[in-house]
Amino acid sequence: MKITEVRTRVVEWRGKTVPPQPHFCTNPMDLLNLPNDSMAGFRFHGWLIVEIFTDTGHVGIGNAALSPRVTKQAIDLYLKPLLLGKDPYETEFLWQHMYRATMAFGRAGIGMVAISAVDIALWDLMGKASGQPVYRLLGGRTKTKIPVYASKLYSQPLDQLAAEAQAYKDQGYKAMKLRFGWGPVDGAAGMERNLELLRTVREVIGYEIDLMCDAYMGWTLDYARRMVPLLEPFRLRWLEEPVIPDDVHGYAALKAMGRLPIAGGEHEFTLYGFRVLLEAKAVDYIQFDTNRVGGLTQARKIAALAEAYSVPVVPHAGQMHNFHVVMASFNSPLAEFFPVVDVEIGNELFWYIFKGEPQPVDGCIDLDENVPGLGLTIDEESLKRFEVIE
Repeated sequence: MKITEVRTRVVEWRGKTVPPQPHFCTNPMDLLNLPNDSMAGFRFHGWLIVEIFTDTGHVGIGNAALSPRVTKQAIDLYLKPLLLGKDPYETEFLWQHMYRATMAFGRAGIGMVAISAVDIALWDLMGKASGQPVYRLLGGRTKTKIPVYASKLYSQPLDQLAAEAQAYKDQGYKAMKLRFGWGPVDGAAGMERNLELLRTVREVIGYEIDLMCDAYMGWTLDYARRMVPLLEPFRLRWLEEPVIPDDVHGYAALKAMGRLPIAGGEHEFTLYGFRVLLEAKAVDYIQFDTNRVGGLTQARKIAALAEAYSVPVVPHAGQMHNFHVVMASFNSPLAEFFPVVDVEIGNELFWYIFKGEPQPVDGCIDLDENVPGLGLTIDEESLKRFEVIE
């Protein structure tokens, strides 16, 4: 089997978008205290689809969500020439070739995102060609079903927040995640607003449902140190991305407090970067995203590294490329799940682009062992709602 073509398409949303409310979610821009929407740079309305075609008729599908236009250029100009005519089963060699050929400019960020999208397509292709779901190629089923947490609770009026939390409880979720809305520039008053969010959710779901909280890189170490003791009584499963990704020592300092489990890694891109986090004892949970860290070829290596440190892996975002990693790993106790909602910040777009993503039942999802590859197809009819750039 040989690769005959690599096609990339950027799909950009043309439909109605739900605008976020003020203090919707903390983020790194908050510290600049600008008058405009600080979340604007972290909302996206495009997605990249990668298809790898072969001389046997099998087609592998990959994807990426970060900077899709630039990522498309990286694949078209730098990666595609390395792939044409090659055997897609040689994933390790192809990965190393792509990584080393783009190392001068792409060993993290956009370059790694591009490699990730291609690598995911290669694994999907191998699964289809062998007639096996990808998780079997990664080691097989390690759990009957995958517990998932509802990842949608953003900062909003408290009555709306309570109603949303109640809905997830009624749907059988055993875990959910809340985003904080205030950070350092909001002072002590903002801290109280964050606690009101947390108190509202806990009053609804009680303490027999896990609750995680996300600061999305919007706090400083000083602010986080002040917040952590206030959060401790709420028994959080973890506090996510309390400081910016490069502040490894900040992560380590918060973890060393021993008050709350600390999670991070959503914005880390390399095996070496995760080694630094683990060696620094900076995180209690690792949250890589398979379509950012080099695809499945690297995700399984990072997962194995984390297991050696007894640090669980709970990938960022739902989506099939992450679910297959979780299914094949004893060290991944649960997965994130983005419920189907109107387009708001961009995480929802994959529901409009692909068919085959599983829906949870009583807070768990399953992967069909009779569907080869990742189990996704492209919803070509739905793409008519998008601007498609080829």
